[in-house]
Amino acid sequence: MKVFYYFHTMLCTNLIYVAYSSPLEDKIHQSKNSERRTALNEDGEKVLHRTKRGWMWNQFFLLEEYTGSDTQYVGKLHTDHDRGEGNLKYILTGDGAGSVFVIDENTGDIQAAKRLDREEKSLYVLRAMAIDKRTGKQVEPESQFVIKIHDINDNEPKFTKNIYYASVPEMSEVGTSVVQVIAKDEDDPSYGNSAKIVYSIIQGQPYFSIDPDSGIIKTALPDMSRENREQYQVVIQAKDMGGQMGGLSGTTTVNITLTDVNDSPPRFPQNVYQFSSVESATIGTSIGKIKANDADVGKNAEIQYKIIAGDEEGLFDIMTDKDSQDGIITVKKLLDFERKGIYSLEVEAANIDVDPRFSHLGPFKDTAIVKILLRDVDEAPVFSRPYYVIEIDEDAKEGSIVGQVTAQDPDSRKSPVIYIIERNTDMDNVFNIYSGNGSLFLEKPLDREAFPWQNITVIATETDNAKLNGSVPVYFKILDINDHAPEFAKKYETFVCENAKQGQLIQTVSAVDKDEPPRGHKFYFEMVPGFSINPNFTVLDNKDNTASIFTKRKGYHRHKISTYLFPIIIFDNDYPVQSSTETLTIKVCDCDSKGNVQSCNMEAFFFPAGLSTGALIAILLCITILLTLVVLFPALKRQRKKEPLMILKDDVRDNVVTYNDEGGGEEDTQAFDIGTLRNPEAREENKPRRDIVPDVIFQIRRTVPLWENVDLQDFIQRRLKENDADTTAPPYDSLATYAYEGNDSIAETLSSLESPAVDEKLDDDYAFLNGWGPQFKRLADMYGGEESD
Repeated sequence: MKVFYYFHTMLCTNLIYVAYSSPLEDKIHQSKNSERRTALNEDGEKVLHRTKRGWMWNQFFLLEEYTGSDTQYVGKLHTDHDRGEGNLKYILTGDGAGSVFVIDENTGDIQAAKRLDREEKSLYVLRAMAIDKRTGKQVEPESQFVIKIHDINDNEPKFTKNIYYASVPEMSEVGTSVVQVIAKDEDDPSYGNSAKIVYSIIQGQPYFSIDPDSGIIKTALPDMSRENREQYQVVIQAKDMGGQMGGLSGTTTVNITLTDVNDSPPRFPQNVYQFSSVESATIGTSIGKIKANDADVGKNAEIQYKIIAGDEEGLFDIMTDKDSQDGIITVKKLLDFERKGIYSLEVEAANIDVDPRFSHLGPFKDTAIVKILLRDVDEAPVFSRPYYVIEIDEDAKEGSIVGQVTAQDPDSRKSPVIYIIERNTDMDNVFNIYSGNGSLFLEKPLDREAFPWQNITVIATETDNAKLNGSVPVYFKILDINDHAPEFAKKYETFVCENAKQGQLIQTVSAVDKDEPPRGHKFYFEMVPGFSINPNFTVLDNKDNTASIFTKRKGYHRHKISTYLFPIIIFDNDYPVQSSTETLTIKVCDCDSKGNVQSCNMEAFFFPAGLSTGALIAILLCITILLTLVVLFPALKRQRKKEPLMILKDDVRDNVVTYNDEGGGEEDTQAFDIGTLRNPEAREENKPRRDIVPDVIFQIRRTVPLWENVDLQDFIQRRLKENDADTTAPPYDSLATYAYEGNDSIAETLSSLESPAVDEKLDDDYAFLNGWGPQFKRLADMYGGEESD
């Protein structure tokens, strides 16, 4: 029940006393303090006088929540100018004037027109005036006063939340703070105990307590276990009036959860687990699951499993399922029932995160025995190795045994095994195998340079069960033997300048070898023994698998000899020693003074500039054909045995003439004039045609050295003109051969072949030959005697 207190406050006015008469308007002042006035005395000096205010307004007080039938009286306004004649009128302005507060303008009584609520508005500021009805002027200055609403306990405490949620770790010490609740009271805290709140627990003891002043909830029991009880509902009351009787109160609910800590060790529900598996289980196959129970949750319940005994060979593994915390046992290596049929493993389960505060609760791990029984299955043959590597010499003979593979039945009955080669791995049938013992032998020769490795697959099958088979890869490494000769590393384009000096380096060559000696390649370079007296070039072995080519003289003539062939012998250092003769083609080029090549091709000399390469090739081809025809004509001319070349008009025969006889020297002149061939400077007039085939077949020997190429241009041109103009020339399919020794021989000629074409008298020059003995009698007769027929 609310109790209301009523009291009335009377407004008293103070009379105004004035020392000297003065108009009314001079007496009215609004200062709250006493005022001082200045006047002159009889002596003309200033004298101070104190006057009092015309009226003074005190603060009015009014109780809230008035429930009476009449209006609530507040107070009365009055001035000493009011003599009861009814000449004054009181006016009220300010907060709530006319609506909340009304005034009797004749008497100055103020009353509250409605019930007031301090919580809505606790203070009203009003202004009062006293006006003369006749003149309409204020008899007193406007004055301000305050009406303050006194509070009563009409509001109960209210919590900031209807429901609070809080948590605290389990096993917390007594007095651990959980949460703070706050209630507010809208009553005036400065007036009485209406807003003084006290907190208390209505529900939740003896587990929790609350501080009555601050509203902080704390734990009240030790070792509260989440595993026993996780949720608590606590009801808190807030009461005003300091908790005394008659005060108003409010309540709220606090839901408190105990959070988990790692205070529960993992424990296996049984001591022994038993599983079975076939021996053919593949790696990674799951055999079974075990689980240790942990009353904790979250990361506090995370368990790590491991095998601590009974698996010395490392055949099994155990891992943790992150979702279920199960321990999954899997196969880590291949199993073998014949070797061992039962395994007994000791498995440990332990928490990952251990809280040292609860180590006294026992070891946070547990162990159990896991027995695994293997079941026997019929298995395929197993090779003694996962793969084989066999080395074979490159020169191994066909039919020779190069290696062996072995496999056996892993089952207890040990069935016999036969071997075959998987033919799609040996399409060329290079290898074969004895089916009974797995011996491998050669069927074809090997070539390391073509195939340095040969790979096949061998299959082993049980004789009792052809469906059960095993396979193994076999790798053959072909060992090298020295069966290849070294050769130039590349095709060299070598040139020498016409103005080259003696001893000048023109090329450095290197060699390669298809073989691979174990100590690496070592090559040696030498000149061909028959060409060691080569006057043009020489070779120097650099002892580093290269050789340098130097000039042996100075000055070369491109128009006389455009290309030199320089043979070089290359040896290796393996056993057996292999060698090859490589020919270096050296072109003679026109160079400037700095050694820069200007021109090397003969076509630049023979043909005008501007011709394309194709045109030059065509011209060279035509020249080659003409040369062939020129060579054919004289040969056919000498094939006829005293018969006309053309018997019938259509009688054209293909003649193949072979000369395989050295001839009889200068007496052998039936075929053609040897002197003319040997001496291009001889007379060039046309000779009578010889229409018969020579009785003696002979062969013209080429005596020109390899490094001395003869310039036949002038000679061939003359012969071409001669044959073109000769109407009695042999058929076009005859072979005419010209042999020209040249006239630049260092040793000069000792032959008398040129004697028929030369008019010189040599008897005097060679008379000394008569004294050389019978061996040179023929020579002496030829040069010292008469001219031969």
